[in-house]
Amino acid sequence: MFRDRKSSDQSNFWISYADLMAGLLFVFILLIGAIVSKSMILREDLYAKEKKLGETQVTLMEKMDRLEEAQKKMKSLKKNLTNKENTLEKAKQKLGESNEKISKQNRIITTQKHKIKLQADEVRKMHILLADLQESLQEQKESNRKLSSKVVSLKNDLNSTNVSLVLTKNQLKLKEHDLEKLNQLLLARNSKIDTLNKKIVILQNLTQESNATIQQKQKKLQEYIGRVIVLSNSLTDKENELKLKDKKLAELLGGLDQKKSKYDELIAKLKKQKARIKSLTGIRLKVIAALKETLGKKINIDRKSGALRLSSNILFDKGSSTLKEEAKSELKSAFEDYIGALVSNEAIRPYLDRIIIEGHTDSDGTYLYNLKLSQERALSVMNYLLTLPISKKYNLKKYLVASGRAYQDRIIHNGIEDKEASRRIEIKFKLKNQDAMQEIERILDEK
Repeated sequence: MFRDRKSSDQSNFWISYADLMAGLLFVFILLIGAIVSKSMILREDLYAKEKKLGETQVTLMEKMDRLEEAQKKMKSLKKNLTNKENTLEKAKQKLGESNEKISKQNRIITTQKHKIKLQADEVRKMHILLADLQESLQEQKESNRKLSSKVVSLKNDLNSTNVSLVLTKNQLKLKEHDLEKLNQLLLARNSKIDTLNKKIVILQNLTQESNATIQQKQKKLQEYIGRVIVLSNSLTDKENELKLKDKKLAELLGGLDQKKSKYDELIAKLKKQKARIKSLTGIRLKVIAALKETLGKKINIDRKSGALRLSSNILFDKGSSTLKEEAKSELKSAFEDYIGALVSNEAIRPYLDRIIIEGHTDSDGTYLYNLKLSQERALSVMNYLLTLPISKKYNLKKYLVASGRAYQDRIIHNGIEDKEASRRIEIKFKLKNQDAMQEIERILDEK
């Protein structure tokens, strides 16, 4: 009876123990699932942030392109401004030529006025001379009239002498001689009168010609004055237009100066932001460069990501997650060189956040099968690496993370999957870039 009771207690104990272990195993499985899920979430978050960083760089390049377009527009605006300045200079030259032409025409008008004044003086003198000639002609006519009266009186005297026979022959001859002299004098006076009349006609013709010339010159003078007025009005319009152009040019120059100052500020700001982003995003490049310099040609690492790639065909049998014994020495050597370069370098170690061991497969089989296989292989490699002295020396347990990627990151050559290259283990590093990403976002959000 006691024996049956004892066996019953033992059976209950083992059942309870089995339940406890099953519960612990379930909790462990949940914990492993949570860790894997969190690692995948963190991985996806990292990819998203890297994608955002790429978009940020694209945005920065677009801003640089817009900046180059602004530079081209600025050059075009400067060229247009230069053309306008050249046009303005030509307009000023034409204005100067117009002023010179107007000055010449004013001098010609002044000369014409002086000539007209001289001709008017000559006409006035000719009028005075004509008046003198007319007065002289009037005097000659009066003298002729007196001579005619004398001739008549002499004829009367002669008639009276003929009637009276008292006069002597000598007196008669004397009278005839005087009469002949008077006739000659009368003829001379008449010839002078004819000459004076001809001169008067010539003077009248000259006066008419002078008056016609004066009228023509006065007409030309009026035309010159009209042209001068038109040119003066045109010159005034040109001056007003020139003032407007000067005003517009001043406004354009002011606007250009404002745009140039804003453009210089934008250039300075973009250069500053670019330098800050480069300094924040260039840490990975510095780490990769330091790795290449330290490792040299001993280990071939990816030039973009800095990851160490190991073929799964060397480390594992097909479909297995158990690490080959003969592959452990090669894995140890590569890991110690790679990790030693990371953790022993004081320029890299402060930025080191995670050392990720990723398992990758080809596309043969289902996704879940490949995901499980890649996770188990990554975990197998991590468990082995944690047993190495270098892991204990640098306390790598806090850095190491195992992750399975299945066939999400296959190797493609010329559009065809390279299955052998796709089956691999990658050991890569993650930097503390959370602060850098926040700083980049803050920079990009600045106005």
